[in-house]
Amino acid sequence: MKESTENRCRQFIKNKEVIRKEFSWESTYMYPLCAAIFTMNGKEADGGQLKACTELLRQHTGMFSNFRSTARLPIASLMAVSGNPESTISNALKVYGMLKEEFFGSAYLPLTAMVIAQMAEPFDYERIVKRTRALYKEMKSEHPLLTSSEDSSFAALLSLSERDDSTLLSEAQRCYEILKPQFFSGNAVQSLSHVLALGDGRAEEKCSRTLLLYDRLKERGYKYGTDYELPTLGVLALSESDLMEIVTEMTDTDDFLAKQKGLGNWSIGRKQRLMYTGMLVQGEYVKTGSLETAAINGTISMIVAQQAAMCAAVAASTAAAASNSSS
Repeated sequence: MKESTENRCRQFIKNKEVIRKEFSWESTYMYPLCAAIFTMNGKEADGGQLKACTELLRQHTGMFSNFRSTARLPIASLMAVSGNPESTISNALKVYGMLKEEFFGSAYLPLTAMVIAQMAEPFDYERIVKRTRALYKEMKSEHPLLTSSEDSSFAALLSLSERDDSTLLSEAQRCYEILKPQFFSGNAVQSLSHVLALGDGRAEEKCSRTLLLYDRLKERGYKYGTDYELPTLGVLALSESDLMEIVTEMTDTDDFLAKQKGLGNWSIGRKQRLMYTGMLVQGEYVKTGSLETAAINGTISMIVAQQAAMCAAVAASTAAAASNSSS
């Protein structure tokens, strides 16, 4: 494992413990998820700051607001890493109001609002929301049984792309057709297809790299999850790095994390840990912060793809937390 990856892992572990101590009553699904949000943004979690963000969220929203549902802590984490929590929540609520005119309210809609608010300029909110609705409508038409409220986040991310709607959707559909025979969950494959549609290159090439990465990990005894974990694998596949090097870095990183408190097979589970392994390894191979080796549009696409994978993790983790609390 590279030294920089190990440093990122140690930061992830430290962030997780800070969040766990400050929010000891939260679902265990939330700690690594929020730690990943901080780590992927190159930030150290500060318990006091995060608590202040949850209080700010409470002040700006009503008791029954979807912003204060199971996604509350991830939303507060996104506020904290933004550098300006007050402005972030204010803009997100503006976007949320626009989205509610186009979508039924759900626990996923605040996440969609956060994504748009953080990645677009205020003057462009209305256009992006309208485009999000148009893309979602086409997604629903193509896959009526698979497309649900959680896919509004992916529609929003697609709407941030400079590609036209027909290109994005046809690319996503082609990826779906290639990948569906390989994986059981149609929902997961649809999410993965949306991530891959954001990247450059032919659909066949992107799908081939994704499947090769999955197979090589499996050959080494690391069976990657085939549910909401898949979008993260797609982001790694979109990088131009050597796949075998990525596989080695992932297996070494996963071995390291498996030995850490709260990250073993009996804690968060091997498949979920491998997903976070993928997120941490992205820092080595998905160079979104530098424009030296990639065109501006390609860099932006990779940032959006990373956000799409994180949205999938947030949606799934909050659903799991809600299910666990009600059982």
